[in-house]
Amino acid sequence: MYSVHELGEGTMDGKPIDAFDKAFELAARLSEAMRQALTERGLTERRAEVIYLLARAGALVQRDLAEALGCSPRHVTGLIDTLQQDGLVKRTPHPADRRAVHVVLTEPGAETARWMTRHRHDSARTILGDLPATDLAAFTRVADRILGHVTQAKRENRS
Repeated sequence: MYSVHELGEGTMDGKPIDAFDKAFELAARLSEAMRQALTERGLTERRAEVIYLLARAGALVQRDLAEALGCSPRHVTGLIDTLQQDGLVKRTPHPADRRAVHVVLTEPGAETARWMTRHRHDSARTILGDLPATDLAAFTRVADRILGHVTQAKRENRS
């Protein structure tokens, strides 16, 4: 029987691959916890992203939401339709362009955004609260470097 480290192309000493595997495990567990919390609130990740963006911006046209989400305007229309049916957003006339509409949070949508913020802070305290400040600073530094490498690799793959 072969270990995972013996399969595939090339070889690597255990340290980088072990850290890589831990990063994937961490990402998967955090993503699952987030999905579960959102599902209990009746949200998908995409709908929560829309609420988050609107909470930060105040109002956006659907074209700007599509760009921020990296998806088609048609997909955003469906998201906004669903969020509007759920009473979380509403469409209002754009003040300067009568062909465009702003999407804004309703009061229940704003409350959902506040819940998302509270949940994020509570989760951070629960998961990271007992770590010393030096460990948190080191984790943030390392995560920033890894994110930089991922971003660079993504750029290089596009060219």
